[in-house]
Amino acid sequence: MYTQRTSREISIASIELAEQHQSDYPVFMSITLYSLGAAEEVTGSKHVVEVDGKIFLIDCGAFQGKRAEADAKNRNFEVPADKLEAVILTHAHYDHSGLLPMLGLNGFTGNIYATPATRDLANLIMMDSARIQARDAEYLRKQAARRGEAFTWQPLFTELDAINTTNQIVTVSYNRPTWIAPNIKLEFFDAGHILGSSMAVLEITDNDKRTVKIAYTGDLGRKGKAIIRDPAILPPVDYMILESTYGDRKHESTDDALKMLADIAQKAIKMNGKIIIPAFAIERTQELVYYFHMLVDKKEIPEIPIYVDSPMAVNATSIFQIHPECYDEHTHEAFIRHHKNPFGFNKLRFITSVDESKALNDIEGPMIIISADGMCEAGRILHHLKNNIDDPRNQILLVGYMADHTLGRRLQNRELEVKIMGEWHTVRAEISQINAFSAHADYEEATEWLNSMDTQTLKKIYLVHGESDAQTVFKDHLESNGFPNIQIVKYGEQYEL
Repeated sequence: MYTQRTSREISIASIELAEQHQSDYPVFMSITLYSLGAAEEVTGSKHVVEVDGKIFLIDCGAFQGKRAEADAKNRNFEVPADKLEAVILTHAHYDHSGLLPMLGLNGFTGNIYATPATRDLANLIMMDSARIQARDAEYLRKQAARRGEAFTWQPLFTELDAINTTNQIVTVSYNRPTWIAPNIKLEFFDAGHILGSSMAVLEITDNDKRTVKIAYTGDLGRKGKAIIRDPAILPPVDYMILESTYGDRKHESTDDALKMLADIAQKAIKMNGKIIIPAFAIERTQELVYYFHMLVDKKEIPEIPIYVDSPMAVNATSIFQIHPECYDEHTHEAFIRHHKNPFGFNKLRFITSVDESKALNDIEGPMIIISADGMCEAGRILHHLKNNIDDPRNQILLVGYMADHTLGRRLQNRELEVKIMGEWHTVRAEISQINAFSAHADYEEATEWLNSMDTQTLKKIYLVHGESDAQTVFKDHLESNGFPNIQIVKYGEQYEL
């Protein structure tokens, strides 16, 4: 049975461990950084910090993109799992947590440190991934049997592996410094990206009491996002590992985005059409529901049926409701003091069963269907796109980052024909995009956030989690804004700190 230790118990035990082994550490520290994912690409975050031979992994995410290519990269698991001292998980998104069960399968028995909300959401994502893989394996097995071929593909991990992984997660709240190894202290700061997301600051101390501080932003969020707080301002650090997803792009303002959202809803009502929104089940779905609720409350749009067609989104919304410690002041006021649910209203329906999902095809518009996967690579969104993409009355609204080689990116590129579930479809539905709902800071927001910090001690910034072209633009932008020492991290290349 899982027993969760308190942050105080963990801290006391860690301090005792640090004092007990203080003399074991050499005077001079050797610190090395390298990445095994999200290096000159956006998915698969796996960053390694090695301190005097002791190895710490930050995030263990899955690669996404072309299915066969992503599957091969995920199976080529190069993390030295059996040699890890500890793992730090910044947030629950699949491209940061999706391969955590692979660690235990490869010999890791230590602690995974995360915030309480991240633990709950990561458990949901890992279990969902295990179920999808099991269904895929069964489907492929039947297909191979029909062709009289041998079946070789197997899931990366099972639901039991996901459960065992969750049991390794030790929860640490924001701003609670915790010893994770002798002479190494971890502190989480709110990243303002999704519920429970964090920036990790490692403080490493040698026997002469000299310290080195390393910050990893995880995915850096944005000011003014619904539900969650703004990104925290970090204390002075020596080195920063900074995400760069939108290193070459600028988002619209939230006010502009709400006007666009209202216009799209009004058009659907006029055309009697459907708005199909591919959205990740965690954060983006809840945020969209929040904004539609706001527009109805302000009477900027009439009530329009909204269907959230994702079992995981239903579960994720329940997790949102039990983590008010992550809310911003506005949501806290509504939810805690006034008992007003910001995640639902009269015209909102949550769909869980397959039959209910199929039935949406027979219902006339206008309506809004929010469904996962956010990059249109799997899940029920594929069925909704397949059934609605050739109708000019309908709209497909893209609200998040679309990785290269995904169906979402092809829709974003306005391709006239796309392949969905093995069949070609002509794109007649209108494609719209709102970048303001992105949970990632754009290049100007990231630079503003850096400028809000005390950066006098900052020696170098390492860019990860971005496509190479975007990183080059971001590097130039940062250098022109007074940050001269910028390194674009390459896969497997070691950097001495």
